[in-house]
Amino acid sequence: MKDIANKLGVSSVTVSKALNDKEGVSDNLKIKIKKMASDMGYRFNSAAKSIKDGLSYNIGVMIPHRFTGINESFYLHVYQEIAMYLEHYGYFGILNILSSEDEEQLNFPRVYNENKVDGIIILGQVSKKYIKTVQNMDLPKLFLDFYDEHAEIDSIITDNFYGAYEITNYLIRNGHREIGYVGNLHSTSSIQDRFLGYYKSLLEHGLAYDERLLLNDRDEHGTYIDFQFPEKMPTAFVCNCDQVAYNLCEKLTQLGYSIPQDFSIVGFDNDIYATLTNPQLTTIEVDIQEMARTAVKSIMDKITNPHHRNGRVLVPGKIIYRDSVQPISES
Repeated sequence: MKDIANKLGVSSVTVSKALNDKEGVSDNLKIKIKKMASDMGYRFNSAAKSIKDGLSYNIGVMIPHRFTGINESFYLHVYQEIAMYLEHYGYFGILNILSSEDEEQLNFPRVYNENKVDGIIILGQVSKKYIKTVQNMDLPKLFLDFYDEHAEIDSIITDNFYGAYEITNYLIRNGHREIGYVGNLHSTSSIQDRFLGYYKSLLEHGLAYDERLLLNDRDEHGTYIDFQFPEKMPTAFVCNCDQVAYNLCEKLTQLGYSIPQDFSIVGFDNDIYATLTNPQLTTIEVDIQEMARTAVKSIMDKITNPHHRNGRVLVPGKIIYRDSVQPISES
């Protein structure tokens, strides 16, 4: 500890507090001290520390199975970021896939039943019934990328409402007046909030909401379905995520349309699908690193103080401008 302290110009007491996650040292300095310790070759004896403190030094990251398919990359990317931030605190991330069967039967995850974790992050929306199961878990927990107003569980989400509001404003600034929204409003809180941001933009610009321009993209199990297009098409679509925007572009292209000459399309997330579309998507970039950092900080605070509450934390996103939007004239 003295060697580390000399390297950083701090006291041995400060180093001790940082390495043991005690109060009195800022989070930034803790991370700096732990990185220096790692760079100098020091390692915690995790097994001994676990026995001493009565902690596992593991955090469970539970993702519903429907979000882990071969074409799903967003949540696995978030998990990778969480695992890296956990390392700064001397913790490991244990990925736990919640099967559809366990979710339906309201079974606790194995990592909880076997006392393998000190806290759990639920990444991706679970069913209303399963949320009650989560509430009964006697350990620190939080929701990531969704929330439930009836559950007293902290949540960290991207600012879905404002992101969709801003990107719809962008379409309107480019002359679009008939704008569709693509998403199942009963699927997740994120899709609902993105729809409400889209709706607010229409209201502010005096544009009537036309229910015919609400396109469903998935069934009640989260499986993508064929689009049912209205007889009179809009000039632009706001999609609830980039994968749906990609699917929409593919479908419209198969029907003989061109993007953005015939339809302007925008997405949300800025994941790999945003760059697979032709042309590439204008979309809202979700700050995955900040969401992961905030989630890890929150769960660590809860382990230190079980009564710690953050409520609902919004992480801002930003528009990434590409080539899937074409201005049109007022006429």
